[in-house]
Amino acid sequence: MIKSICLKNVNLKVFVGAPPAGAPSEVWGREVEFLKGRSYLLEASSGRGKSSLCSFLYGLRSDYVGEISFIGENGGELRGADCDFVKIRKRSLSMMFQEHRLFPELSSVDNVMLKSQLTGFAARRQVCEMLSRLGLEDRLDTKCAKMSYGQQQRVAFVRALCQPADFIFLDEPISHLDEENARIMSQMLKERQQSDGVGVIVTSIGYRLPYGYDDVLKL
Repeated sequence: MIKSICLKNVNLKVFVGAPPAGAPSEVWGREVEFLKGRSYLLEASSGRGKSSLCSFLYGLRSDYVGEISFIGENGGELRGADCDFVKIRKRSLSMMFQEHRLFPELSSVDNVMLKSQLTGFAARRQVCEMLSRLGLEDRLDTKCAKMSYGQQQRVAFVRALCQPADFIFLDEPISHLDEENARIMSQMLKERQQSDGVGVIVTSIGYRLPYGYDDVLKL
């Protein structure tokens, strides 16, 4: 289990040596610790590296300088450069991608169940109930290719919740949703955080997921 994620002078390689743009970052080039059980909002304008940071933390990209470390419950430290991210993602990290990354030929339920079948985290009945809470009760068997962007966004959110995790990363999770669906998503995320003590990291370019964040950082 991961109890914290530490960033030490992490920065995008393309940012190194470039003239600073906008207000100074509270994350890039600094020492930052994200704690399990707490919630964080990372705010920035477009092009400041929100999705890149999520990809670094999730182990999909390594084009950064500095050091990312995962601290275990026993205090052991594992550098991101040395991680077996396939193993870590199976039990400790969950991600809602900004571009969703759903399988278009699969239904909304089957997209969520694909991971649950590997981990045994959620039953099909639970998945259907969660999708229905977000107004998708009549889209459970609909292929994602035939769903709107906002509907796909809700499916991607439920998939992120239906996985084992110590930390959940949500990259601009409500960019195409109305206030009511955003409120329901916030409540569902809060329920997961309270039940399992997960850490939550959310990015935003201005339209915030309404959540009682413990910390708000400017990226």
